[in-house]
Amino acid sequence: MPKKTFHFGTRRDFIKSSSLLTGGFMLGAPYFARTQNANSKINIACIGVGGKGNGDSSHAFGLGGNIVGICDVDTDTLNSKDKQFKDRAAKENRTYDGRMFKDWRKMFDEIGKSIDAVTISTPDHVHGPAAITAMRMGKHIYCQKPLTQTVFEAREMRRLANEKKLATQMGNQGSAGDGLRRAVEVIQAGVIGDPKELHVWSNRPIWPQGLNRPGGEDPVPENLDWDLWLGPAAMRPYKKGVYHEFKWRGWYDFGTGALGDMACHTVNMPFRALKLGYPSVVELEMASRIYPETFPLSSRIRFEFPERDGLPPCKFWWYDGNPRSGAGSFANPCRPAADLVREIVAQQDKLPTSGCLIVGTKGKLFAGDDYGTSFQVLMNGEKEYVSGTKHEAAMAVPQTIARATSRDNDTAMKEEWFAMMNGGPAAYSNFDISAYLTEIILLGCIALRTGVGHRLDWDGPEMVAKNEPSAAQFVKRQNRKGWEI
Repeated sequence: MPKKTFHFGTRRDFIKSSSLLTGGFMLGAPYFARTQNANSKINIACIGVGGKGNGDSSHAFGLGGNIVGICDVDTDTLNSKDKQFKDRAAKENRTYDGRMFKDWRKMFDEIGKSIDAVTISTPDHVHGPAAITAMRMGKHIYCQKPLTQTVFEAREMRRLANEKKLATQMGNQGSAGDGLRRAVEVIQAGVIGDPKELHVWSNRPIWPQGLNRPGGEDPVPENLDWDLWLGPAAMRPYKKGVYHEFKWRGWYDFGTGALGDMACHTVNMPFRALKLGYPSVVELEMASRIYPETFPLSSRIRFEFPERDGLPPCKFWWYDGNPRSGAGSFANPCRPAADLVREIVAQQDKLPTSGCLIVGTKGKLFAGDDYGTSFQVLMNGEKEYVSGTKHEAAMAVPQTIARATSRDNDTAMKEEWFAMMNGGPAAYSNFDISAYLTEIILLGCIALRTGVGHRLDWDGPEMVAKNEPSAAQFVKRQNRKGWEI
């Protein structure tokens, strides 16, 4: 087992966490102070500049960041982004002379001293090694969700953020939305009573999984450095259209499946609102199409949370599976039971493909999209859900969490990060929160690896399943030589 580094094992630690869960903007003093001159530009390096990384790096540039380095294993993507920055800099009468790298390790070696902050927008398996390396160098981090691929990496990143007083933010953009923050306020005000059950479902996977590794090997495209793309994962032959680009999410070596892709969004609001803490039990209740190297086609996982900060025990069920793939339907176990969602189906004629339902002693709260953009309330005795902006009980709750200034949530996430780097309050999805959320979500991935019916009696502070030694191998991965953390 990895050595314990940081935890919320004590009541004092959990109360500190709970105050952050309600709204990082409410801290009285700046979370940290920049060491640079407050009027100087922030020097930013960007790891992964295609896909989501294209937007993340562009936002950093647009907010005034001085891009000193860009890194991508695909030279076509790298050259395209370099040209984009040069064209934009010329148009806006700005300076851009960022250097290009294929290997982020080489970038840190060569220009590390000139870097203040790093954006990380790569496949999941690279997040932890790249971020931890940068954080040990004292760099502020914006990292895409899921924050890490393993529980150990999440714990270490949270520890480093606190130890080095770094400005951090995870890219789960729903965090910046008014709807999510309002739902947290309404639930914590006690509108639906004591929360007893949480049900979250997703239409993922929308990529191939539940399959074996194909045989053979294909020529590696000239623009792709396959060895660097593999990074900390074990060497394997390149196969066209199997891993790179988007299809890596379904493979244990590279992704985190439906949980990693979407739970950082869909579980974000209830994690904060219910102050979930560490679960005491995690168990995979069912899974379909189980293969040794990929996540199953659909699954149902149960988490049990003990009493915490004045709240009663709570059970959380996660369901995934894409009906279009044949893995799920309304009657399939990868969706909540019909009696739990009958009012939703009656009003909408169907169950949304993703959603979050919180069942309390006084009523229910339902958010019917990936990001918690809006929510509805159904009190006991009522027949229909009413929008949270119109339900009398919800409208009476005062605002206690500050709202983001930008209406574009993705941009707002970077604005909060920049504000934090400039000595402002903690960003709403800073690592003290998001690494904790990620760690809990990744316990579901561990349950998927240990198998159906293998109940994990989880000791959160120690990162160990007390009754299931086989789980330890999935807490911290063994990285390939040269990529060790």
